[in-house]
Amino acid sequence: MNRLKEYYQKEVVPALMKSLGLDNVMQVPKIQKVVVNIGLGEALDNPKALEAASADLMAITGQKPVITKARKSIAAFKLREGRAIGAKVTLRGERMWSFLDRLMNVALPRVRDFRGVSRDAFDGRGNYTLGLREQLIFPEIEYDKIDKIRGMEITIVTTAKSDDHAAALLEMLGMPFRKG
Repeated sequence: MNRLKEYYQKEVVPALMKSLGLDNVMQVPKIQKVVVNIGLGEALDNPKALEAASADLMAITGQKPVITKARKSIAAFKLREGRAIGAKVTLRGERMWSFLDRLMNVALPRVRDFRGVSRDAFDGRGNYTLGLREQLIFPEIEYDKIDKIRGMEITIVTTAKSDDHAAALLEMLGMPFRKG
């Protein structure tokens, strides 16, 4: 069993039940899935960019990414419906727990001038979205082998009913939120 998942079951669940005033274990918020997304506007001009981004995403998550396509045409961006414009991976189970462990304990502390992640990125339904400027913070990515620095979005989907409950869950799991 993954270290973070074991910590969640043994330490976080009882602590959350006590702090949130819940009387049933099934009411405790848990993480459903983690979605890692790279949007590539440059893929319209450079098809190789999509392959490189997919390879980076596969190295980071350990899972083959799905190519996302444009849902509608936008003339101002020279975008047609159905064109490939990104890659995403949905992580669940063991891969999700190991990815979160690496994100919180290895990757985020490697960010230059890191003071913590913002508490304002909750969506009102208990989900948290985090934007990263570069893929180099993950130890799986080799600096010499990348063609371009790309950012990504990481969305953590929880079963929490409110942002406060989700924030309490993530904070107890070790998400380095900004102080103050």
